[in-house]
Amino acid sequence: MAASFQMGDRSDAAEDVLRRSQPLSADAAAVYRSLADANTAASSGFLAGGLEPAEVRERYDRGIATASRKLATAAAATDGAAGPAAEIAELGRLLPVYTARIEAARANNRQGLPLGGAWLRNANDLMQEEMLPAAERLYQAEKERLRTDYATAQGFPWVAVGLGVLTVGALGGVQHAMYRRTNRRFNLGLLGATAACGALLLWVTAGHTLASAALSDSYEGGVRSLNVLNDARISALKARGGENLTLVARGAVTVPQGQRFAGQDSYDVAYRAEMTRLLGPEDAGAGDGLLGRARELADDPQGRDPVRAAADRGAEWRERHARARESDEAGDYEQALERVIGAEGDEATGASFDRLDAALEQALVHEQDEFERAARAGGGALTGLVAGSLALAAVGAAAAGVGIARRLAEYR
Repeated sequence: MAASFQMGDRSDAAEDVLRRSQPLSADAAAVYRSLADANTAASSGFLAGGLEPAEVRERYDRGIATASRKLATAAAATDGAAGPAAEIAELGRLLPVYTARIEAARANNRQGLPLGGAWLRNANDLMQEEMLPAAERLYQAEKERLRTDYATAQGFPWVAVGLGVLTVGALGGVQHAMYRRTNRRFNLGLLGATAACGALLLWVTAGHTLASAALSDSYEGGVRSLNVLNDARISALKARGGENLTLVARGAVTVPQGQRFAGQDSYDVAYRAEMTRLLGPEDAGAGDGLLGRARELADDPQGRDPVRAAADRGAEWRERHARARESDEAGDYEQALERVIGAEGDEATGASFDRLDAALEQALVHEQDEFERAARAGGGALTGLVAGSLALAAVGAAAAGVGIARRLAEYR
């Protein structure tokens, strides 16, 4: 019974890792990423002036729709947990406020009114100061739930194994005592009970060991990579949003006196901070930061190659951004705008960002597949253990009863 209860808990936790907690963690990351993506698309459309390009509007609408859908999914699966439920409710309340401010920015921008920029900055402040922090808290809560399920699934079944060892030892002791008293070498009933208990002990130990190894592989080779790649993609989106808003604000928002980078454009400072997080310091090349960690965690060429491509595009983006800033600071706003959004696009920073984002998406798809493969293997190693534990325990108890009954019958 102890084996069936303990292995049942671990089997359920392993199933939750694959079917509930990791998908919920991925959904929470998708909420964060979709909100950041929508915010970036809104600023890109604003820079285009007038009626924004259809593909930019579609990207914004897709980001808002994805965030709404994933929030609904998360709300249905929170199991009443207070923390996640509160963050989901807060995001649900703020989302229509944000979209209303974006629509006000668009309406003013189409009429060429400067008020459009103020509305856009106001919407961005709401996103950066309230919505993304709430989405980050939701993401962290779901990651903690995932870690808890992993800990449960990988916890060694000490009670079951300990009782199994004691039971096998006790059966052996009984048989030895009977042999000394009766001089009969074997008791088939007790021998069968010992074999059943021994088989169960080996099955539980081996099954847990295999499952734990596969689940560890799914975490080390899948979940950790997914976490870093999600963080990298979010940093890239936030950097792109900061880059766009630098041109929208045109120096109207600066870092307050007394703080680091005082007097510098706040959005450009935010861009540089996110690029440092993504790629590492500028003098370190593109081998540091989140992309450097993601490349180290990738355990095959299919995982490493897109991360390496993303790092190359990130370095290219940095160089192009520097040229755009030179033009803007020299007073050539049109040239700076061209270098950021570009009519053709191939030489603009936006092209570098799009290629970086596509490479990260490719890496995320691969690592998700790796996680699911290893997690399925972990759950598969526990398949049948609950029913098997009950069956072998029943066989062992019955065999022991028969063996003892036969000996007792000899004294009647």
